[in-house]
Amino acid sequence: MRIPLSAPDITNDDIQAVVEVLRTPRLSLGPKLEEFEQAVAAYTGVPYGVALSSGTAGLHLGLSALGIGEGDEVIVPSFTFIAVAHAVLYHRAIPVFADIHPRTLNLSPESIARAITPKTRAIIVVHTFGCPADLDPILHIAARHGIPVIEDACEALGAEYRGRKAGGIGHFGVFGFYPNKPITTGEGGMLVTRDRELAETVRALRNQGRRPADGWLDHSLLGYNYRLSEINCALGLSQMRRLDGILAQRADRAAAYREHLRAVPELTLPVSEIPDGRVCWFVFAVLLAERFTEADRDGIVAYMAGRGIGCGRYFAPIHRQPLYAAYTGADLTATDRIAPRMLALPFFNRLTDEEIAEVCLTLREALCGAGL
Repeated sequence: MRIPLSAPDITNDDIQAVVEVLRTPRLSLGPKLEEFEQAVAAYTGVPYGVALSSGTAGLHLGLSALGIGEGDEVIVPSFTFIAVAHAVLYHRAIPVFADIHPRTLNLSPESIARAITPKTRAIIVVHTFGCPADLDPILHIAARHGIPVIEDACEALGAEYRGRKAGGIGHFGVFGFYPNKPITTGEGGMLVTRDRELAETVRALRNQGRRPADGWLDHSLLGYNYRLSEINCALGLSQMRRLDGILAQRADRAAAYREHLRAVPELTLPVSEIPDGRVCWFVFAVLLAERFTEADRDGIVAYMAGRGIGCGRYFAPIHRQPLYAAYTGADLTATDRIAPRMLALPFFNRLTDEEIAEVCLTLREALCGAGL
């Protein structure tokens, strides 16, 4: 694609940071790992961070540390990336899908309240597209039932909710650093928490179940190889040093899109401001008017691709995926109404004004032409 959906932002300083690690004998479980963990935890406002091979690994090990097991129920959104539900199935637990707020696209507290049963053991709240979820009512509901709230902040490093950083509010939070995120480690993720015991357990689980007191070939737990290399951590550290600038840059790119598209009647633009908080721009996703069908949306994606512009069909509802057919049944009216009409436009740190203008002009053509 001439204008891709996303692109990583790698500087000479990032490259130098990686090269410096390659000149050392320590490529795993070294000082860069600890520095990266400390940097993200401190930024989030919590004492503990555990770097992992992905955000999915963070959800997996966090649920393990909470003791989630077979037959337990975990409330999750359906309008999100499928890893959230996969992490529940890894434990043979039951994903219970709740509906979203039609404007923020985050879990609705009312839908969560309706989904709770005596078997509910956790709630996973996703800060969708970097827009922080309304956590206070969700935390209140969870507290009444003694249920931990987990933040999937994989798309939301830098988002804020009522003066607090997303990821650092619930029992634990998880970030992702895939190349399409505001900062990247190539592959990677991190779990952050105030719970020292949970952090220590996750740290052991990521390294084949080895506790700090264990010898190199001794293992106290059934663990996994979910380590993040020194190379990845060095890249992440370098990117964290310019996170504030990256967030400002992405907010500016979102504002440029809004200026071009604010008068297009066929589109509802994403939420850009929340009270006493901040959106962290992961993607710029627009909602097509109700007269458009899923086939129309896919036709627009194809038209844009034909012009060399990458667009995304974010998200395909999880409860509509074949693997999760047995887990349908909840009232997911907003999810089913909105998901077929969502369209993610190209969005990344170095997207230029000219590229944004071209994307918007081509999108207008697609909306007005191509038989739509």
